[in-house]
Amino acid sequence: MQFKQLVHLPQGLRQLRQMAATDRLPHANLLLAAPGSGGLPAALALAGYLLCEDRGEDDACGICRACRKSSKFVHPDFHFSFPTVGSKVTSDHFLPKWRQALTDTPYHEINDWLQRIGAENKQGNINKDECANIMRKLSLKTYESNYKVMLIWLPEFLGNEGNRLLKLIEEPPEGTVFILVAERAERILNTILSRCQLTKLEGPDQEAIEAALAVRGVDAEAATAAARLAGTNVNLAIRLSSERDDTHGERFLNWMRACHQGKPTALVSWSEDFAKIGRENQKTFLHYALHFWREFLLLSAQDGREEGVRLLPNELNTAKKMLPLVNLDQLADLTTVLNECIEYVERNANPKILFLDAGIRIHQIFRRHPRVKANKPATAS
Repeated sequence: MQFKQLVHLPQGLRQLRQMAATDRLPHANLLLAAPGSGGLPAALALAGYLLCEDRGEDDACGICRACRKSSKFVHPDFHFSFPTVGSKVTSDHFLPKWRQALTDTPYHEINDWLQRIGAENKQGNINKDECANIMRKLSLKTYESNYKVMLIWLPEFLGNEGNRLLKLIEEPPEGTVFILVAERAERILNTILSRCQLTKLEGPDQEAIEAALAVRGVDAEAATAAARLAGTNVNLAIRLSSERDDTHGERFLNWMRACHQGKPTALVSWSEDFAKIGRENQKTFLHYALHFWREFLLLSAQDGREEGVRLLPNELNTAKKMLPLVNLDQLADLTTVLNECIEYVERNANPKILFLDAGIRIHQIFRRHPRVKANKPATAS
């Protein structure tokens, strides 16, 4: 993968590219990026640049023998480690599926990967056998390049097994470069963090995501809607653009109305209907709901002024009507419920039970704080 193929090139990655161009890249690098925002593609581009046989000042050539192999993820000096499921299992067992996943989209997230390898409800991990495999691979001499690159995707899944790699990360064989791609730094052993140069990569903005979707053949309206909902998550934007459902706005308002009224029959009926739309559509709906409340927060902070609020006219009208009904404490609790729902949907929870419970909790949130007239923005009539 080349830098020019990335959705965006964050400043931190530019600095790493400059160091790589002069062969001054640290031997242990940790790229920290939000899920689906580009940490893995950035690592692939950086590795491809290191391995390129005729690299330019700003990018790999894309046509040499090394680049052709790197683009297919089969370069003999480019090694991968990633979460798998089961004991005595290493990344090598899943390399064909991993290469196909990267070919489909390098912006994929952990749940996408675990579902691809049939994990079902099992938790992924990078086990002791994988650590031994990493040490074995890096003990060998390079085959074709001056560098050996070990890309570890989501070192959070190493857990305490990461202690097995400490000496190797601190003092790797000559020409070895570690590129760790993480999303949650607080879940990584401090002993690993202290041995790596940390680079935080900011995600792409809405315009960059829209442009990337346009290249994929998504029409302008769908690209704008998907980018608006996805935030910096390119993977989510790709999925939203292909699974666009214009009923989410109406469905969301019906749910909030049922939650506010708290009628058991309405909550049960809504949950049963919602359970029928499928897990991916449920996740899309929940991301829509989070987007609505994020923009609602901005609208509330601006006392009802519309500048910078990314809501369609009908959504904006609804948000204004809800301003006197929802305060900041309630908003924080609402987003907590929705984020928990996303996590449980990914774990294949029973949707009828999950969303009935969520509806009851949201009803309790609405009722916990009385409606205070003074909370209404001065500009509202």
